[in-house]
Amino acid sequence: MEGKTFSPLVPPEMEVKEFTFRAVFLGIIMATFMGAANAYLGLKAGMTIAATYTTAVVGMAIIKALKGTILEENCARTVGSIGGNVASGAIFTLPAFFITGIWLPFFQPRNYLVATVILIVGGVLGIMFVTITRRILIGDRELPFPESVAAAEIHKAGQKGARGTGLLLTGMGLGALFTFLAEFKVVAAKWQRLVSVGRAPLLLRGPEVSPAFLGVGFIIGPKLAAINFSGGILAWGLLAPVLAFFFNYHNLSAISDWTAEIIRVWRDYVRYIAIGAMLTGAFYTLFRMRQNLAQGIARSFSMLAQQKRGVTEVLPRTDRDLDLKWALMAAFIISILVFFIFNSYASNLPASLVAVILMIILGFVFAAVSGYLVGIIGVSSNPTSGLTVSVLIIVAFIMVLMGLKGTSGISSVLIVAAFTCVSVSVAGEMM
Repeated sequence: MEGKTFSPLVPPEMEVKEFTFRAVFLGIIMATFMGAANAYLGLKAGMTIAATYTTAVVGMAIIKALKGTILEENCARTVGSIGGNVASGAIFTLPAFFITGIWLPFFQPRNYLVATVILIVGGVLGIMFVTITRRILIGDRELPFPESVAAAEIHKAGQKGARGTGLLLTGMGLGALFTFLAEFKVVAAKWQRLVSVGRAPLLLRGPEVSPAFLGVGFIIGPKLAAINFSGGILAWGLLAPVLAFFFNYHNLSAISDWTAEIIRVWRDYVRYIAIGAMLTGAFYTLFRMRQNLAQGIARSFSMLAQQKRGVTEVLPRTDRDLDLKWALMAAFIISILVFFIFNSYASNLPASLVAVILMIILGFVFAAVSGYLVGIIGVSSNPTSGLTVSVLIIVAFIMVLMGLKGTSGISSVLIVAAFTCVSVSVAGEMM
């Protein structure tokens, strides 16, 4: 964050238990449940939830009961929350294979195997991309990383003993109680009143009180909260009404429900304007950080060259990343595997090779964009579906230029989008 200096709760020179069997095992169990929950919510409601807070609380409670360390809690939380993000990548892309008729009949071993490979490989790619961009993005003091900070505060509260845990549970309880009472109309979470304006009734509504949003606002601070609030005013107070008016300028009398029309305009137009603005800001930031990105990549290859010469640099615990040698080896194996998957659908060697290259390049670029957006608005608001649509458009355009159309073209585009969607979702969560 801008203007603040952070020091790790566990000093870099201190070696404590972190990547342990019980932490990973607990994380896998939580990932299973969070993945199932997010898959259900995403397919039913069209949106997913961030698993960070849930896994942080559950992991803290169980690991602390087992006399574990705060780093084990963090490890379990990270593994557990990844399950929800992999599920998000799945539900945004895999149903398209069924809808377009590529996976018909659906229940075939080949389709299940390809879906499994997409989820595993996409997740691994996301983790590898994070190893390159993590230090650069975290070093940007303008990025508040609101949900990451909130998760860290949960773990830190548990380390303060009964008082810290009590404050944490009290806050959760009060928020849950208010939400429960509001859902059953015992208390009013929002204000609304029907008033008369001439002969026409007018429904006035006030902002809804949300404990979750109050907590997020407290975490990100007044500056970013004001920016988010201004964006809402711009979207609903200016863009949606103005666009609704001009879209229906020649037939205003035919609109019987202007509220529904404005909601439709927001859903079909304003929301994509917002996604475009976020992408523009993200790409501009990446362009501004191009030297840092290049230095980070060069530093990784320099360390790899030093290892070959037998020179090993001892880094602090907080600066250690995945060994680039293993990351490159995994990328090479993944590229070969994905190439054969592409070619099995497209039956076109040049197009399959281009698709693999696009998957790596776009995956890295959009993973960096995802990490930047998570640093500003958090994982819950990360527009994974919008990023995936952007990838879909780029890949579809290139495949059409290469003459790949029909079922083979659609399948190639969807496979690239699916791999990228999972990697982008996982990369954002890992930040």
